[in-house]
Amino acid sequence: MTQTEPAVDRQSSEQSKKSDGERYAQHVANLRRALDVGGDRLDPDIAARARSVLAGADERLALGVDHTIIALAGGTGSGKSSTFNAISRLTFADVGVRRPTTARVTACAWSDSATALLDWLEVDTERRINRDSVLDGDEASLAGLILLDLPDHDSIEPKHREIVDRILPLVDLLIWVVDPQKYADEALHAGYLQAFAGAEASMIVVLNQIDTVAESGRPALVADVARLLTEDGLVGVDVRTISAKTGEGVTELRETLREAVARRSVAASRLADELDREGRRIAEEVPATVLQSVEPLVGGEVDRVAVAVGVSAVVDDVRATVRFGGDDARVPAFRAPQESAIRVIRSRWVTKVSEGMRPAWAESVDRAVPDQDWIAAALGAALDLVPISTERSVGARRARLLGWIAGGVTLAGALVTLAFALGLVDVADTWTLVAALVTVVAALVSVGALTIGARIRANLAEQRAEEVRTAAFGALRDVVETTLAEPAQRVLTEHRDVRESALSARDTSSTGRRSVPVPTATA
Repeated sequence: MTQTEPAVDRQSSEQSKKSDGERYAQHVANLRRALDVGGDRLDPDIAARARSVLAGADERLALGVDHTIIALAGGTGSGKSSTFNAISRLTFADVGVRRPTTARVTACAWSDSATALLDWLEVDTERRINRDSVLDGDEASLAGLILLDLPDHDSIEPKHREIVDRILPLVDLLIWVVDPQKYADEALHAGYLQAFAGAEASMIVVLNQIDTVAESGRPALVADVARLLTEDGLVGVDVRTISAKTGEGVTELRETLREAVARRSVAASRLADELDREGRRIAEEVPATVLQSVEPLVGGEVDRVAVAVGVSAVVDDVRATVRFGGDDARVPAFRAPQESAIRVIRSRWVTKVSEGMRPAWAESVDRAVPDQDWIAAALGAALDLVPISTERSVGARRARLLGWIAGGVTLAGALVTLAFALGLVDVADTWTLVAALVTVVAALVSVGALTIGARIRANLAEQRAEEVRTAAFGALRDVVETTLAEPAQRVLTEHRDVRESALSARDTSSTGRRSVPVPTATA
């Protein structure tokens, strides 16, 4: 039975083109994936219950959930078989004097894929007929229907009663066929009908052989049937009259069957309910409030690790050495990561990532992230590869040398100028002026050269310091991503996958009013 369903979201829009069987097979696959990915991180009881549901779902899907099962039930002589023939428009079920009681289930299937289900229902092969194989009119609107003629409920044979009791819970629509003479039979009301209170929407009571009742007496007869049903606790049951012999009311009854076929079957409804329930339970094990991505946290962890290994101290040391000079044989080095510091960083990371998780999932994060020794070793190996250069600028050295030379010239020029000015050396005034000019020029060159050299050293120091900082932070980020982020993200992705798969097992489609499950009758 193929049904077209309105879309309520993208998922249901895609699934609306599928049959119930195809759609629920996908739901089953989604729920199984949630269990497989979740593994032992899910509550054992919830997982066991879900796997039990999946086992039943596999069996149910194998039988097919795209069929609508409608059964005719009633007592001996009520006319079930003749009603069966009238609905199917075939003369297949034995009626009348040839078979006063119905001893075996008879089935008419408007489907080519009902064999497995009919086998499971234990319908004898010779008691089946495929309506599609003998079409004599337009029966497409009943496609997917399986019409059953059940054994008489009042048979003295216990096995007949057992067959009826086993099949009734699977029925989408139950049609009780009664006759004008025996409709008030206590065995029918006390033994069966009273047990169906609450399932009125999936039941019809058909008063057959109405042709034997005068038209003037029919309303009173129908009213009396309704009264008895109300006394049984069955309120609002559809009571109608037919005559399988004359065909009166049969067309209207077939139309009711078409409406039932257009709805989702009991098997599909029950399967949907079970998958929905288990999907919700598993989804509760993986709350939506859990962190989705660790990427926003990585930068902060890199900063913490940088403090632990003393990146700032090394950067400052490189800057000072390049700018102000120092021991050329000593190269600044990162300090070995302290185990206690890395342990704290790891613990904080695991706690932050697993916030809101169930304990088993939090333990999964803890197991996925390497221990502090591994992380410390990885940090040490990464920092060993960071290039650190404290080589000073040749240009700065030359500018500094020039500055000192010019400074020396300035000092000498100042002394000569002073000697000339005080007359300690008898020279012409012109030489005094020249000496003064040379002194001023040398002073300017000295100041300029020393300033330029200092600026070159400062710029180079910042450049070298930034190179070390960038390389160190890059190495630390790689280690943080490899040892902290990636393992944690894998667990978070699995956590999200379980939730999405579990929720995908729920049926978000809308197929109209569900059939009301028929309870098992008790004697």
